[in-house]
Amino acid sequence: MEQAVLAVLDAYHGPIDSANADGKTSRPQRKAQLQSSQLQQQPRVESNRRRYSTEQETGRLINILARSQRAPKILELGTSFGYSTIWLADAARAAGGRLTTIELHDYKSAYARDMSTQAGLAAYVDFQIGNAVVLIEDLRFQPDFVLIDVWKNLYEPCLEAVYPKLNSGAIIVAAKMNWPHDDDAKRYLTTVRAKPGLKSLSLAVGAGLEISRYR
Repeated sequence: MEQAVLAVLDAYHGPIDSANADGKTSRPQRKAQLQSSQLQQQPRVESNRRRYSTEQETGRLINILARSQRAPKILELGTSFGYSTIWLADAARAAGGRLTTIELHDYKSAYARDMSTQAGLAAYVDFQIGNAVVLIEDLRFQPDFVLIDVWKNLYEPCLEAVYPKLNSGAIIVAAKMNWPHDDDAKRYLTTVRAKPGLKSLSLAVGAGLEISRYR
């Protein structure tokens, strides 16, 4: 990875690692590296980012999986504040692909865009704002890699929407399956494992992943 990418990821890792260790809030460890006014001015952003961003080990795994595809068309459902976006955009650049990331809230998408710009990855990302289920219907490409990291009640609807559009050999990663492992997560597991052409397994990585491969 290039230094600009590592610097941006490092700024995310500080608050994520601290929150995982003791559950307490903490400010980013390396604001000076990023020179981001948003990191200083949005404590609510930092708190939410600590809770909802994809974990570091999950980030490494999705980066590896996405890189394994040739010129992958990557779809991220749930940009949040852009941590997983950085990992996926880096994979897109390395593999000659492109990332489309969808977020409901414009302020989160704007923050993620700023971070991807600082990482030198913005040229590889298409940021979309709106309801993921609705926007999936308008996709003009067949995804090779999909990360689902939205609210749990949207996991199954997102799967139903994206399933008919999957490219052969596509990989779907559903994040945070154990956080919490509620009825919505169980419904997703039941549905994804019953889909023709999908083979799935659960991994104890991060907050739990369900990884599925199409045909």
